[in-house]
Amino acid sequence: MIAAAYVMGLDYGTDSVRCILVDARNGAEMAAAVYYYPRWKEGLFCNPSKQVFRQHPLDYIEGLEATIKECLNKVSPEVRAAVKALSVDTTGSSPVAVDATGKPLALSPEFSNNPNAMFVLWKDHSSVKEAASLNEHAVKFPVNYLQFVGGIYSSEWFWAKLLHILKEDEQVRNSIASFVEHCDWIPFLLTGGNNAKDVKRGVCSAGHKALWAESFNGLPPDEFFSSWDPLLKGFTSKLFSETYTADKAAGIISAEWAQKLGLPTDVVIGIGAFDAHMGAVGGQIEPYHLSKVMGTSTCDMLVAPKKDMEGKLVKGICGQVNGSVIPGLVGLEAGQSAFGDAYAWFKNLISYPLSQIEDDVLRNSLSDSIIKNLSAAASSPIQPIDELAVDWLNGRRTPDANQLLKGAILNLNLASDAPRVFKAVVEATCFGAKAIVDRFVDEGIPVKGLIGLGGVAKKSPYIMQVMADVMNMPIRIHKANKPAR
Repeated sequence: MIAAAYVMGLDYGTDSVRCILVDARNGAEMAAAVYYYPRWKEGLFCNPSKQVFRQHPLDYIEGLEATIKECLNKVSPEVRAAVKALSVDTTGSSPVAVDATGKPLALSPEFSNNPNAMFVLWKDHSSVKEAASLNEHAVKFPVNYLQFVGGIYSSEWFWAKLLHILKEDEQVRNSIASFVEHCDWIPFLLTGGNNAKDVKRGVCSAGHKALWAESFNGLPPDEFFSSWDPLLKGFTSKLFSETYTADKAAGIISAEWAQKLGLPTDVVIGIGAFDAHMGAVGGQIEPYHLSKVMGTSTCDMLVAPKKDMEGKLVKGICGQVNGSVIPGLVGLEAGQSAFGDAYAWFKNLISYPLSQIEDDVLRNSLSDSIIKNLSAAASSPIQPIDELAVDWLNGRRTPDANQLLKGAILNLNLASDAPRVFKAVVEATCFGAKAIVDRFVDEGIPVKGLIGLGGVAKKSPYIMQVMADVMNMPIRIHKANKPAR
């Protein structure tokens, strides 16, 4: 008889954190819970017109407590006592400035309302200029330190965000002791960490966003960063050299957090990773099958044997890192900066009058039916005279990151109604997805199949059918409910 053993997972998305409790013996779901970030929901600390998107660490901490306790309250005391491990995935790159103890600056009174002291969300593009200057700077060095991130550094990533905050905010600059990804900070928090130098960094976040590489023996040298901008002189010494794959332990839950959450004191806390990478694992990724986690944006993951990748560097993607998805395999990441966000934008655009309806039930009912009705009306064959769109409503992530690009809708005329324009937006996102597949193939990486995960994949047969038609290959839709960022 196998002894009872249960494990928990926390998935931090853009709008909410989700928790699940699973029987480790057979994979059966025992309980689940969702917590929507209240400060984020109110739009606090964000400025969309300037592409500034920040999240307060209290949203994450309160969500952690609420969802874990809710899951535990749904099961018996015997199940609660047999919880053995807890692991975390998050959006990324979503780093935060911390003090010497590893505490985010926003948790101190003097920084509590300072967006620069909060987590810089993945979709924050306020560091476009810094990313551009890094790309110009990198070509001056004999070693190509951008070779494992597709050759182009993005404003969505670690170093561009760090420099932007250091340049913009003197108070944060004088107080920062380190810069930590969300997926690395939560395990540090749960294990009772009190020294920023002790944060265990996952190879997933470090390799894909922070320029860590095995062939560099860690991060690029201080000279690379200090000659980019003097504000970064010595900063690598505040960071890390060692990284860990997600199958390793960050430590044991602290006594304080075990008591606070109602968990056993011997629960193992896993190394954190990014949501799309772990979503690919849950979606049963296999070599050369593209796992598309489709939510507000897409993150496209592909894994390949290490020997197959020797001498290959894929241009214009979001990194290729050994062990970032599955230990022993090279993980390759791509994606689109807007996917579900594009549909949500169009829905909000045409439904603005609904926002004036005071009856919440009626307003929500009408709003919830819009995409379904648009999909039904748009399900007609593609015609040459149809409206056309470009899907860069939030810039372009891959191929070839460029967050300055804008979306567009063409061929509009007086017959252009909502279903036809919606159809153009859907086709644009699907052809944007095809551009990623084409890049992999052009670079010698075959794509043998597609795996769809996330809210859009589960909820919209129409969009998935257009995707399959555009790609000219079937998509396996995974049954697990794993919303993407």
